Amino acid sequence: MPQLVVFQRRILPVLTLAILCVAPLLTAAQQTPAQQTPAQPSTAQQPAPSQQPASTDQKSDDSQEPTATFKVGVNVVQLFFNVKDKHGALIPKLTKEDFDIFEDGKQQTVKYFNAETNLPLTLGILIDASGSQRNVIDMEKEVGGAFLKQILTDKDEAYVISFDISVDLLQDFTRDVHRLQAALNKAKVNVDFTSGIPGMGGGPIPQKNSPGTLLYDAVYLSAHDMLAKEVGRKAMVLLTDGQDEGSRLKIQDAIEAAQKADSIVYVLLCADRGFYGSVGGGYYGEGDMRKLTEQTGGRVINVGNKFDKLKEAFDQIAAELRSQYNIGYTPLNTKLDGTYRKLEIKNKQNYKIQARAGYYAGHSQD
Repeated sequence: MPQLVVFQRRILPVLTLAILCVAPLLTAAQQTPAQQTPAQPSTAQQPAPSQQPASTDQKSDDSQEPTATFKVGVNVVQLFFNVKDKHGALIPKLTKEDFDIFEDGKQQTVKYFNAETNLPLTLGILIDASGSQRNVIDMEKEVGGAFLKQILTDKDEAYVISFDISVDLLQDFTRDVHRLQAALNKAKVNVDFTSGIPGMGGGPIPQKNSPGTLLYDAVYLSAHDMLAKEVGRKAMVLLTDGQDEGSRLKIQDAIEAAQKADSIVYVLLCADRGFYGSVGGGYYGEGDMRKLTEQTGGRVINVGNKFDKLKEAFDQIAAELRSQYNIGYTPLNTKLDGTYRKLEIKNKQNYKIQARAGYYAGHSQD
């Protein structure tokens, strides 16, 4: 598959994540289901001219590191999941005996189970700043900022990425909600639009920059470079219309990176459908977003351009992240061969399980 240079994270308000082709393949470091380790940059790789190498282990704020409350061995698979009834309501207070877990169709023995997960949460907010979002981006900033204030505790951390014709790290890991909200407010649509051209009937006309929405690249970099080394609960929330234009990677690459990072992905489809008619294009983004979320244990919530729907969607995500079950097992298949293993959790009451579809065991074979 096409390769991306692993971006260098600097402790600055804005950082462009360089997306460059390289000749050598990036070999992923050994993966474990509880804590996946991303590929390290080749010593032959060079950052873009505007970048300065920096330690990728440094955090952006001066607060203490969160206390690790859970560690697992290299041979334990850990899953976070939600349980819902047929109406979509969350089901609490189930027990270990209510579940069976299967890997590649073979039942596994549950080693541990927790019905009220309070592990630290690492959260990435990815906001689409392409031209198609010009009428909804202010709404996304406002409601997204309120969501961060609602969901983050003093042991959680988050970061903010924007993407359009580039992928920008607006705020590195921090627990400071004010910094995160300020970062969201820095996201700007990269295309200017005039109010119209006389005699042309008006309408939005791009005035600068080539169009582009590096959505798949943004998800890959968020998973591979930001989340893969983190321990505990991990999630991404994408504010986007779901349409990719110009990414070097494909949707499957983004899905695979999110799975290897053990990250749940939620997509809030903020689509101003009127935009597509005005520029003579069609809307096609929802299908790929459903693939991404279904494979990682999240879901798509379609909010259009409605403020109330977006707020309700964020409330639903907050409730789900606070109501996760945590289950773990030692696989019967002990090979760490980088292969993909399908996962299935079955509930004896036939409730709906919202969980990731699988994981990669051991070394990646990219």
